[in-house]
Amino acid sequence: MTNNNTLTARVPKSEAQTALVTPMSSALVWLMAISCGLVVANIYYNQPLLSEIGRTFGMSDISVSLVATATQIGYTLGLLFVVPLGDKLERKRLILTELVLAAVVMGVAAWAPSFPVLLVASVWIGIFSAVPQLLIPMAANLASSEERGKIVGKVMSGLLVGILLSRTISGYVAAHFGWRMVFGAGGVAMLLLVAVLAVKLPKDQPVFEGTYGSLMKSLVTLTREFVPLRRAALVGAFLFASFSVFWTTLGFFLEGSPYFYKSDIVGFFGLIGACGALAAPLAGKMADKRGADYAIGIGIVAALASFVVLGVGGNYLIGLVVGIILLDVGVQGAHISNQSRIFALLPEARSRLNTVYMTAYFIGGSVGSVVGGAAWTTWHWPGVCAVGLLFVLLAFLANKFYGRSAEPAQ
Repeated sequence: MTNNNTLTARVPKSEAQTALVTPMSSALVWLMAISCGLVVANIYYNQPLLSEIGRTFGMSDISVSLVATATQIGYTLGLLFVVPLGDKLERKRLILTELVLAAVVMGVAAWAPSFPVLLVASVWIGIFSAVPQLLIPMAANLASSEERGKIVGKVMSGLLVGILLSRTISGYVAAHFGWRMVFGAGGVAMLLLVAVLAVKLPKDQPVFEGTYGSLMKSLVTLTREFVPLRRAALVGAFLFASFSVFWTTLGFFLEGSPYFYKSDIVGFFGLIGACGALAAPLAGKMADKRGADYAIGIGIVAALASFVVLGVGGNYLIGLVVGIILLDVGVQGAHISNQSRIFALLPEARSRLNTVYMTAYFIGGSVGSVVGGAAWTTWHWPGVCAVGLLFVLLAFLANKFYGRSAEPAQ
């Protein structure tokens, strides 16, 4: 058995004492799902806009792709240093503070007179857009044990729809009003969300009473103690790297031969990935019935198939569409199954467990953006597909072999 004394010494309340007795209302679940979607969109608005931003500032494709990388690095920093506070501070107040600050830096990005200013603003956009990773553990806490998987799946569906629709919306708005309007409108959306959540979101009292230093130290303890957490982090990081390789470079591919699409059409390809959002609840149910390993394995196989299809048939619209569907279903399905597994490890530390997992996840995404941009510059589309396939293969190896021999001792 894992010794959790160092993790629970300052946690005076049990899960049963902090959980709500009454079921969560459907309205609250939907509000949390929509909130996740609106906030996470801040991170992905820039992906269909990279070519236009590059033209504004006279930047090369590989240089302007740093905007996407900077945002993901910022999100990773927010996950690492802000999200753990969800176990220590009252979550509603923390969420509202983050949203106000997100609105401010979105405004800075809309105004940015130079590329360095936009790059710095992009980092802070990522930091202050970590709100979904506070809302998801909050939903897990507020839900009853019987409904937890279903509710977390619904909230995650909102997040996934936000990721996908953000590209569609930003591409359309940029084509008609310019890329700066995308960031400005996103900032206004954050302020409107603050007004709604201030009234509708319930308070969720923390259970950790230690210092911030001890809170952060416990992240190391959690990572060391739980092999399934480390495996989930590795698998998630590699899969999200493959996901970022594709989505960071897709705009460059679609704006050249053989497609020659503009940003509004590029953005609409995000709608194709909506299948990933549909897979979220199904993945949760599959993990409940067949086990997380089974659901994660299916997701990895789908992601492997996607890059084969994209590499062979990406120059044909049907091949591109099928590849996008397989990639989004595979990556998002595995992601939900990974989160279902880690939330069951230590209920009173869900924000911190999520921090460890999601920090690794977005480190993978940041690496994928950089590597994807380099692969596009050097080898174009075949290089992008090869690198994406390599990351999925690494995810397969991590899921198949990492820490398996040590698990029976846990």
